[in-house]
Amino acid sequence: MQGSLYVALSSQIALERRLTTLADNVANSNTTGFRATEIKFNEVLANTGTTDVSFVNEGQEFLNTSNGGLRATGNQLDFAVRGDAWFMIETPTGQMLTRDGRFTITQTGELVNINGYPVLDPGSAPIQLNPEGGTPKAGRDGGLTQDGVRLGAIGLFQADLSQGFQRQAALGVVPVIPPEPLVDAAGAGVLQGYIEDSNVNPVMEMSHLIMVSRAFENASAMMKATEDTFKEAIRTLGSGS
Repeated sequence: MQGSLYVALSSQIALERRLTTLADNVANSNTTGFRATEIKFNEVLANTGTTDVSFVNEGQEFLNTSNGGLRATGNQLDFAVRGDAWFMIETPTGQMLTRDGRFTITQTGELVNINGYPVLDPGSAPIQLNPEGGTPKAGRDGGLTQDGVRLGAIGLFQADLSQGFQRQAALGVVPVIPPEPLVDAAGAGVLQGYIEDSNVNPVMEMSHLIMVSRAFENASAMMKATEDTFKEAIRTLGSGS
C-alpha cells in the first residue's frame, strides 16, 4: 500500500511542475520572442522487495525550439532572428540570450533593448552607433550601416541549452554552457522591421493545462483512497486484538 502512496506522490510532484510551466507558457503567449518551456519525465524503477515499483522523476526542462511567427511592424529598429540563433543582451546580472528584437538608440548612440540593456555585437561588446546618423540599415548578417558606412553588427549567438538554463523572467534565458558567436550563418540571419511572436500555441497549452489538472486530481483521489484503506485496515486490526 505504501508503494501506491509514493507513486501517487511522485506523480503529483511531476504534475505540479508541469502545471507551473504550462501556466507560464499561457501567460507569455503574447510575449515577443518567448519560447515555450517543456518538461521531459523519465520512469524510475525502485525494487521494494517482491516487485518493482514505477515512479516518475522530477523531470528536465527544455525549450521548444520552433520559431514563432514573424510580424511586420514598420519600425526599422525592430529586428527578428531567422533560424536557430539568439541576440545577446548585457543585463545588470550578466549576459542574457533573447529573441526579442525591439531595440532603440539612446541619445549617446548606444543600441539597447526595450528595457534599456545594451545589445551586443559578435564580440560581446555594446553596439555604438551615430546618434545623429539616422535610422541604421541592417543586413542579413546583422551588419549595421548609417549613411552607407558600416558601424557595427548585431551579434547572433548559438547556445547549447541541453545542459540546463535559467529564465530571466520572460526577457530571455541564461544557458549553463556559455553561448558562442554564430560562425556559419547559412541557416540564420536578421530581418529588419519585424519582430518574432511567441511560439506558444495558447489553445493547445490550455488543453494540456486542463488534462494535467485532471491528472493531478486523479492522483489526489488515489492517495485519499489509499489513506482510507490504511485507516480501515488499522480499525479492523485494532478491533480484532
